[in-house]
Amino acid sequence: MKRKNRLRSMLALSVLLATVLAGCSTGQQASSSPNGANAPTSSQPGAAPAPAASSGGTLIIARLSDANNLDPHFSTQINSMAVVQHKLYEGLVMLDANSEYKPLLASEWKQLDDLTWEFALRDGITFHDGTPFDAEAVKKTIDRILDKNAPTPKANMFGMIKEVKVVDPHKVQLILHYPFAGLLSVLASAEGGIISPKAIEQYGKDLSKHPVGTGPFVFESWTPGQEIVLVKNEAYWGNKPKIDKVVFKTVPEDATRVAMVETGEAHVAEQLPVTEIDRVKNSSSMTLGRYESFAVDHIGMNVTQKPFDDVRVRQAIAHAIDKEAIIQGVYNNVGKVAVSSLGPKVIGYSPNLKTPDYDLNKAKQLLAEAGYANGFKATVYLNDNKARINVAEVLQSQLKGIGIDLQIQVMEFGAYLDLAAKGQAQMFISGWGNATGDADYNQYNLFHSTSKGVPGNHSFYANPKVDELIEAGRKEKDPQKRKAIYEQAQQIEIDEVPLIPYRSSENLAAIAKNVQGITISPSGYVEINDVTIQ
Repeated sequence: MKRKNRLRSMLALSVLLATVLAGCSTGQQASSSPNGANAPTSSQPGAAPAPAASSGGTLIIARLSDANNLDPHFSTQINSMAVVQHKLYEGLVMLDANSEYKPLLASEWKQLDDLTWEFALRDGITFHDGTPFDAEAVKKTIDRILDKNAPTPKANMFGMIKEVKVVDPHKVQLILHYPFAGLLSVLASAEGGIISPKAIEQYGKDLSKHPVGTGPFVFESWTPGQEIVLVKNEAYWGNKPKIDKVVFKTVPEDATRVAMVETGEAHVAEQLPVTEIDRVKNSSSMTLGRYESFAVDHIGMNVTQKPFDDVRVRQAIAHAIDKEAIIQGVYNNVGKVAVSSLGPKVIGYSPNLKTPDYDLNKAKQLLAEAGYANGFKATVYLNDNKARINVAEVLQSQLKGIGIDLQIQVMEFGAYLDLAAKGQAQMFISGWGNATGDADYNQYNLFHSTSKGVPGNHSFYANPKVDELIEAGRKEKDPQKRKAIYEQAQQIEIDEVPLIPYRSSENLAAIAKNVQGITISPSGYVEINDVTIQ
């Protein structure tokens, strides 16, 4: 035990030195997962007493990566959803800060029977292009997601919906194929945002460049790789934002993002790396925002590529990874060791799962049984995220101990997602947020056989029993029975190791002390509707 602790200490020191030497050439996301949800909690320790709030002004948010698509039906990453959710687009319902479902575009709802949900819609709301919001708009949006002739990556997520029935202009029914306990969680997600039917017809797949919703902000411009600009919706139906404009600036260098807040060039630096925490805490111009997260970071393996098509190889790697050393050495104990692909706050999480112990002898034995007693060469792919680069270096070192020669391939985030979705990543370091707070979002997208590729199953994993359990979890209304179903599915996933979850993360941000009202939801979406700038 003492020898193990000494090794961990040496590892932590070596990673810290590597981080310092690496400088500021790459960025880090606190939760670089393709997708995410909405229920903000916050903590800003050390904040100075705020002066009286004032309205107006432009909020500037510096963040690691640009969006890849502003169409909620086609987007595959969190930086896109963070722009549209509760800003450009709104859903029928929302998840509030207490993780309770509240009315949004729907004023109320009721479940008529196991398969029929009815929503009463607010009157007098218009889309940004002047089109009235009504039941036909809800039908048009959901039908677009499920269109069999032009399927979207979100079709699986809404696959429980059989029909959208317009009762009258202000009442709509969702008829389901089967009972689905998590329906409200899906409707509250960024993917559940209602789109202008006129814009759907006018722009088609080019809607990504012309987002038109009902939200408190209106799209103004997008300069790819540089910035996205939204302006206050003066005709907003609800409580209007207190700021006039928000600019999302893409700034890949960690230290530069923080320096922008420090000097007043920006108000918020998102995706703050743990290496910058002390700098923010000790600053006279910034406060540290720490927020709960649904996200889990993981190491994945494509189970269709040799040698990872052998479960013993995947199990060997799981036994060779010291997760605690990674949390201590790379993340400075920000976040916790993950036992599952579900974060502890996600409905369906279980603390009873049995995970592989750190055991190099067991790892070597499994490799030998698989025919790789002398190890092999492999490549791990990841995006240009400083923490993940450090994780890759630690992983490289740890796997060397069982004879695996691991090469590291760092890519721009969008390029990495494209490669992984095409099944070209042999191993990968990534993560997954949660747009709904419900287990179905993780389970269906990461592990169901129909989600291979773009939806999120980058391991290209398929197990009929797991598919069956995931589908059963969707249908089960009893919360305890549903939890037991997901526990069984997660245990199979842990045993078969398409993914190795290693960290339940936190969302971190540097925030200027003259800014009040910023929060980041557990899925990693910055919430700005109540922001004021002094």
